[in-house]
Amino acid sequence: MLVTRFDPFAEIRELEKRLLGAVDVPTQSEKEVVNAFLPSVNTREDENAYVVEVDLPGVKKEDIKVNIDPEKRTLTISGERKFKEEVKKDDYYKIESSYGKFMRTFSLPENVDTENIDAKTEEGVLHITLPKVKQEEKEVKEIPVK
Repeated sequence: MLVTRFDPFAEIRELEKRLLGAVDVPTQSEKEVVNAFLPSVNTREDENAYVVEVDLPGVKKEDIKVNIDPEKRTLTISGERKFKEEVKKDDYYKIESSYGKFMRTFSLPENVDTENIDAKTEEGVLHITLPKVKQEEKEVKEIPVK
């Protein structure tokens, strides 16, 4: 007769192995593992446009891409914040900044004029202006009931 010790967490560990085994985790270089870069985004709306502001300190204008897909009605902002040279000294080693590729996608409202979108960078912030389509106000027409 085979005797085994009862393990109350065996089923949980087995479930964890199956779940984590099903996830395809891409391998990353050591520099990307330090911290993934995900920029902060602020959005606002006024009478004439929607405005998206993305904090991208240390990202060059050439490393930013802004794409519009008119069929899917999406705005995609992507790019890369490159890793700076490491500073090593005898008494410390620390990196708190985030680096790597990023991509943010937003759904666009129906009333965005996709032909006149403007994007510019200023002091580490990407400003995207999404003008609204001017909609004609239609008068309500009353139909007499006969």
